[in-house]
Amino acid sequence: MTNIRKQLELKIIEADITRLQVDAIVNAANHSLLGGGGVDGAIHRAAGPELLDHCKTLGGCATGQARLTPGFRLPARFIIHTVGPVWHGGHQQEPELLASCYQQSLALAEQQGLHSIAFPAISCGVYGYPLKQAAHIAVTSILSFAPLAHQLQLVYLVAFDDRMRTLLENALSEHAR
Repeated sequence: MTNIRKQLELKIIEADITRLQVDAIVNAANHSLLGGGGVDGAIHRAAGPELLDHCKTLGGCATGQARLTPGFRLPARFIIHTVGPVWHGGHQQEPELLASCYQQSLALAEQQGLHSIAFPAISCGVYGYPLKQAAHIAVTSILSFAPLAHQLQLVYLVAFDDRMRTLLENALSEHAR
């Protein structure tokens, strides 16, 4: 018997993550998981008040970790909440913590048997992570997880603007060399 497994596909798009029809979207959350600004606020608004009620039962989330909730009113069935690091110059384990956000989210999606997931640019808003470095970490983390993926088939990196999309595309091109 031959074990045929489809390779994990990574796509970079510019879109509104709250409108994507995927198994899970990733929320760049804060420690409380109770909503905030940017992507976090947009996801909470789109998912409806049931998300806040559910998140109140989770007890928060540490930086670099991930938690799963239903998608409620979103097209996505699930939301994977992860807390990225605040940028403090790169000397407080920020690269390792950011990579952990991607790895923990992917592992959670795989454990749940999900086939598709969409990530925002974690820590690239008010958390101040340098965009080029964050793009490189995102691409590298996802591609390094690919050999471990058995259920997961499609990963989107969702850019919030043309500049971020270009940085993600460049990081993917550099990795392919």
